[in-house]
Amino acid sequence: MFDEIMEKFEGSPSQQAVIRLLLERGFSVNDDGRVVSGGIEIPNTGIAREIDVDRRVVDSTTNAILDDPELRRIFQNISQVPSLMDLAPVLDLTVLSIAVDNAEQKGIVAQVTGTLADNDISIRQTISEDPEFTDEPRLYLITDQDISGTAITELRDLEFVRKIELQ
Repeated sequence: MFDEIMEKFEGSPSQQAVIRLLLERGFSVNDDGRVVSGGIEIPNTGIAREIDVDRRVVDSTTNAILDDPELRRIFQNISQVPSLMDLAPVLDLTVLSIAVDNAEQKGIVAQVTGTLADNDISIRQTISEDPEFTDEPRLYLITDQDISGTAITELRDLEFVRKIELQ
C-alpha cells in the first residue's frame, strides 16, 4: 500500500516527503484540506518547515489527497497512537526493538510476546510497524523491567529475528 501511495506522487519528491510525514505522524487531512491531529489543525508552514519544502507543496499534496477517493479514504481516517518509546528513559522503561526477515510472516507478535511472558516479563506497550507503510518495519515492546540475557537469547534464536536492540 505504501508503494502504491508513493507512486501517485512519483513525479514530486517534495510531495512524497509530505505523504511520508503524514503517515509517520498519523496526521489526517480534513474536508477543508487542512492537516489535523484529531481536531487540532497543524499549520502547513510548520509541516513545510519540518521537511524543508515550500508551504504550497503541502497545499498541493492535501488537494491531491482530497481529489483521489482512495487517498481521501486513507488520510481522512488515519490516526495517531501515543507511544511510550520516547518517554522510556524518563519513566525508567525498557524498549526492545526487533527487526525481522519477513514482516508479513504470521505469528511474529505472538511468539515474541509469548517468549517475554515465559520469562516473567510484562509488556506495557507493543507497537508493530506496518510493512505496507514502512520500508524496514520493526516490532517495539516497552516493558517496565530489564530483559534478561536468557530472554534476549531466546528471542534472538527465533527463526524470523534479524536484529534486536535495547534502549
